[in-house]
Amino acid sequence: MPEKDKVQYVAISPDMFQAQNNDDEIDLRELWNVIWRGKWIIIVITAIFAVASVFYALSLPNIYKSEALLAPADSDQQGGLSGLSGQLGGLASLAGVNLGGGKTDKTALAIEILKSREFFAKFAEKHNILPDLMAVKEWDMATNTVVYDEDVYSVDKDEWLRKVKPPKSPKPSNQEAKLEFEKLIQIVKFADTGMITISAEHYSPTVAKKWVDWLVQDINAVMKMRDKKEAEGSIDYLQSQIAKTNIVEQKSLLYQLIEEQAKTLMFAEVREEYVFKTIDPAIVSEMKFKPKRALVVVLVTFLGGILSIVFVFIRQLYNS
Repeated sequence: MPEKDKVQYVAISPDMFQAQNNDDEIDLRELWNVIWRGKWIIIVITAIFAVASVFYALSLPNIYKSEALLAPADSDQQGGLSGLSGQLGGLASLAGVNLGGGKTDKTALAIEILKSREFFAKFAEKHNILPDLMAVKEWDMATNTVVYDEDVYSVDKDEWLRKVKPPKSPKPSNQEAKLEFEKLIQIVKFADTGMITISAEHYSPTVAKKWVDWLVQDINAVMKMRDKKEAEGSIDYLQSQIAKTNIVEQKSLLYQLIEEQAKTLMFAEVREEYVFKTIDPAIVSEMKFKPKRALVVVLVTFLGGILSIVFVFIRQLYNS
């Protein structure tokens, strides 16, 4: 039999398994001994982290949250247009009139407008939210007033004093402010119910409520003006087409289109809550939303314990 084909068999006795298990037990015992020898180091470091976490948690300002529950407003003003589809579809399309079988999803459009840069720029300028957004230091509960950072913004002079490097300027730009605003505002649409929630977070519960109320009011106003402008433009175009035709049937269809657009104008005039109906309005919250100080203390203390154990092991390896 060739030498290379020979197979060696090694007998493994139970004693070898026992020796391996003993090695594992020795390793675990040694690890425990290292931890035990460094127990005072672990206790001291963990205690330092625990005390520091308490001071850190207490230094965190309270954040309050205000939230409004909304429902999409009915869009019945387009119900009669579907019957005209196919009869005057091309002309209506030129006039900007929607004759499609389905309704326009105004809710989705309104949400996207809420998130747009143009809407935020007009919203921030109209309500002057930049000081409350970018310069707040704390909220005085006793007087219900916002305290501003004097190094950032002067209330008396209405002047921005913050020191920043170019391309930033002392007064925050719309781009910079919008990034901060998006961190505090949340818009959620529930797919199962179609309901929408708009929430705002702030040091002041009063400011948080105002922001939510203003957002709902402004988006309703914006959507109303968009539809009014579109309907008025459509009516002007349709009236010009009536003057150009002598066909009675065609005039009748054009008058029906004008009637539907007049309904849109009527809805826009009489409805305050044009695209969103308020089901549960925003309130001034009496309870803070965050921070969860107990959780902060627990997590920081746990982190201190882990780091102290790691330090003890590194110290043992270095000494070895």
